[in-house]
Amino acid sequence: MIKVTAFKWVPRFAQGSVRDIRVRWALEEAGLGYDDHLIGFEDQATEAYRALQPFGQVPAFRDGKVEMFESGAIVLYIAQHSDALMPADEAGRAMVMTWLFAAMNSVEPFVGQLAGIDLFHADKAWATERRPEVETLVRRRLADLQTALGDRKWFANDRFSAADILMTHVLRDLRHTTILADYPALADYVARAEARPAFQRALADQLKPFRAAEAARPELVAG
Repeated sequence: MIKVTAFKWVPRFAQGSVRDIRVRWALEEAGLGYDDHLIGFEDQATEAYRALQPFGQVPAFRDGKVEMFESGAIVLYIAQHSDALMPADEAGRAMVMTWLFAAMNSVEPFVGQLAGIDLFHADKAWATERRPEVETLVRRRLADLQTALGDRKWFANDRFSAADILMTHVLRDLRHTTILADYPALADYVARAEARPAFQRALADQLKPFRAAEAARPELVAG
């Protein structure tokens, strides 16, 4: 059985963003069952967990054949064994891999900077000074991305693929802002991806332990 590590609970602003959702979504699209192994923050620094994930993050992944960490690598591995996530022809596979890495390397660093400022450092003077420049960089990337998408539904070969899992997840990290509304093709793209039943199942599975933890300890929501 495939096993994926995930957190027992994270604060509300991070729910739906923790990167195990990328792997859950890929597995759902591929029609593969899995068990989630839930860890607490106290487990991240343990020797046992660092043997699975050297940086103490989630997810870590095992399927009886391989042990992996890094969500992008795991999604790519799953896609390489799934017609639902990767086409059979070499050119099609190359395009999926290109857009998958574009999501992580050309878009995510800018989105991540903005999210980091807004969610963790908004009250700091340096963040107030830095944010306008970062938002400008984000908007420049989004404009390029929208142009590249054009009138297609999906980024690689106009069919849903592993690349769209990564790209959608990255763009979802702007949902604490209204920026994406200024790029209607991208906003529609994210909404289209989020409407997929596989994404809805993955999101529900990630949120389930969070809601259980909050029901048991209501102070978690207030905090």
